[in-house]
Amino acid sequence: MEILHTAASLQAHAESCRRAGQRIALVPTMGALHEGHLQLVRAAAAACDVVIVSIFVNPTQFNNAEDFRLYPRLPEADTALLIPAGCTALFLPSVEEMYPQPALLRFDFGALERVMEGAHRPGHFNGVATIVSKLFHLSRPHQAYFGQKDWQQVSIIRQLVADLSFDIELVSFPTVREPDGLAMSSRNRRLSAEARAVAPRLYQALELAAGLVQAGQVPPAAVQEAATTYIQAEPLFRLEYFEVVDAHTLQPITEWQPSQQVALCLAAFLGDVRLIDNVVLPARN
Repeated sequence: MEILHTAASLQAHAESCRRAGQRIALVPTMGALHEGHLQLVRAAAAACDVVIVSIFVNPTQFNNAEDFRLYPRLPEADTALLIPAGCTALFLPSVEEMYPQPALLRFDFGALERVMEGAHRPGHFNGVATIVSKLFHLSRPHQAYFGQKDWQQVSIIRQLVADLSFDIELVSFPTVREPDGLAMSSRNRRLSAEARAVAPRLYQALELAAGLVQAGQVPPAAVQEAATTYIQAEPLFRLEYFEVVDAHTLQPITEWQPSQQVALCLAAFLGDVRLIDNVVLPARN
């Protein structure tokens, strides 16, 4: 596995691979890798000749300076995990390498980013789109792999690919969960033992809501209220949002429509750790 630290070295490596006729996959991450990330790397290795994994804690997508400071950084442990998973090149740039000067360009994804994460973290998706665009330009992948735990992010990046005509196939994989249902996340490392014990309640709330949606006997507002009540019954949680949305437009659903695919999305604080999760349901008949 090659380890690259500069934009120029990544660009040169990718161009060399393309000239050799190899298919390139990109797996962008912020490190502190877990099985969710490794699932993406293994899938990329099965489909492509070259698997580039980037590890970069991107400052422009953080609204909270303390969250950025505390985000886990484990490059040595991550490197050891990536080799057997099939990574062929690891890109480990510095902030100065990715942002030699402040970016002036601003992305606006309209209604897609005015809800949920975008509403609670202004500028977050501008930072995501900026760094993902940079990585796409530098590595020129045939495929890019993302996890569905960040459902809104996947929707934003899909729009980015379409609007800027990136010749890239976007591949998303289902959320990987702990045995008790908690969605795997790098931030889980920061949970106290007490918080970790109650954290699965988030997925239980999603399952509760999913059952109500599939039964089809209550309106969306009642689904939202039931899940919200369930989460808030545990005082350690500070719920930021629980939304019942159209899985494609991400807009809140006020009444059920035939053939509509529903996504249930949430964000909540456990202590000072912010967790997100979602469940995407099959289209309703």
